[in-house]
Amino acid sequence: MAETKILIVEDDPNLLAALKYSVSKENYNVVTAVDGAEALEVARKEQPDLVILDIMLPKLSGLEVCRILRKEMTIPILMLTAKSEEIDKVVGLEIGADDYMTKPFSMRELLARVRAMLRRTQMTRPLIAPGQEVLKFNDMEIDIGRHLVLLNGSEVALSPKEFDLLVFLASNKGFVFSREQLLEKVWGYDYTGDTRSVDVHVRWLRQKIENEPANPKRLITVRGAGYKLEG
Repeated sequence: MAETKILIVEDDPNLLAALKYSVSKENYNVVTAVDGAEALEVARKEQPDLVILDIMLPKLSGLEVCRILRKEMTIPILMLTAKSEEIDKVVGLEIGADDYMTKPFSMRELLARVRAMLRRTQMTRPLIAPGQEVLKFNDMEIDIGRHLVLLNGSEVALSPKEFDLLVFLASNKGFVFSREQLLEKVWGYDYTGDTRSVDVHVRWLRQKIENEPANPKRLITVRGAGYKLEG
């Protein structure tokens, strides 16, 4: 894993040192930045495989860094937030973060998240069976090989995690999956805590594939059970 590069963006020198030490011990190549402007500079130069990004940063906020990086790169982004920043968690997910952790957090849990996020990224075709490279649902077509979604013939722009979620549900049409199951299957880890990541990505995906997002016909909520995709 020595060739796997992780960018850590954190302005607290003690936390940055602890993160760098723990992540480096896992044989990842670590690069760092201490403010938002430097984060963009380092990311563009080093092209990391994953970013651990604090929200509260000097010069440029972590949310703004996330928004810019998501436009330029498809790498996974793990955001770090404080307990008081509830709205920032939601905003961070909506502008492209793949997941978030609330401070204080367990370093062991953070490393587990990092490994899972990288595993999802590094698997070439993780969500489909042979013969399912193109999935068709009436006026929606999902071309997995080309990472492309068409709705009525027009391309739909999805974030990497939105695409993964759609492909997984489409590959298992009609089956209901709980939020915890989706975290395991799509995000790649067992997680029994806050499942907000799933709800936010479902809501954002509905905005892009439903004619009436408030009254979804494709991506259905099954009360008390989870979500499913219908044709």
